[in-house]
Amino acid sequence: MPTTTPEHDARVAKLTVSSVYPHYVTKVEKKGRTEEELHEVIEWLTGFDAKQLQKHIDNEVTFEEFFKKAKLNPNAHLIKGVICGYRIEDIETPLTRQARYLDKLVDELAKGKKMEKILRTE
Repeated sequence: MPTTTPEHDARVAKLTVSSVYPHYVTKVEKKGRTEEELHEVIEWLTGFDAKQLQKHIDNEVTFEEFFKKAKLNPNAHLIKGVICGYRIEDIETPLTRQARYLDKLVDELAKGKKMEKILRTE
């Protein structure tokens, strides 16, 4: 698996939460999961509750700012696997790795994984 390029990392940093969030909602709801479950996953990873998340969406905060303000879950490093063609544990840029953590959690939610497994509690 290739490692990310500086251009890729820059694109990820400039993405806004507001531009990606509707895609997350669509993805999980299409598979029978709820927006509340999505919020639970996002809060587990970032520490942002639904109200704080909405503020980031309303303010069109970039992923760079979003993850800078996040209190990343201490178990986030347990999120492994391939997402968007990249093996998460091989991504060297912390911000890009954090964004892929979020993508992977959303993916697992959409695939019907049990919440305890997604939230790395077992």
